[in-house]
Amino acid sequence: KIARDADIIGIDQTTNNEWVVIYAYKNGDSCQLMLHNCTKPYRGDWHSAIQAEYKENQYLHIADIKGEENKGYGSVLMKHLKEEARKDNRPCITGDIVKRDFDHVERLKHFYSKHDFDVTIDHETQSGKIMWVDA
Repeated sequence: KIARDADIIGIDQTTNNEWVVIYAYKNGDSCQLMLHNCTKPYRGDWHSAIQAEYKENQYLHIADIKGEENKGYGSVLMKHLKEEARKDNRPCITGDIVKRDFDHVERLKHFYSKHDFDVTIDHETQSGKIMWVDA
């Protein structure tokens, strides 16, 4: 275990050929995937993370994505979040795009579309929805 309550779920490589360790913390109603790059020893801090909530025993709902941008970390985490959803028999991942996201909404739309999410954006209300369904 890399941390007291988290399990290593994978070692992966970003599109920039950077090696990263992915670990997960799960409790009854939430799942957090965290990523640490392998350029420095692990000191308890992650470089990027996705927080998701289990909803209605059917799907995962992304609550937040945090961390360094433009390094490929989000893509690695999204790949592993989909794998965790499959393991947990959750064929769907959803999320919301909220007003605070609108300073980077086009980047979010590109990111989610790249990962096979349906993205709906309402520029008038500054809100949106994302949904991925396992094929």
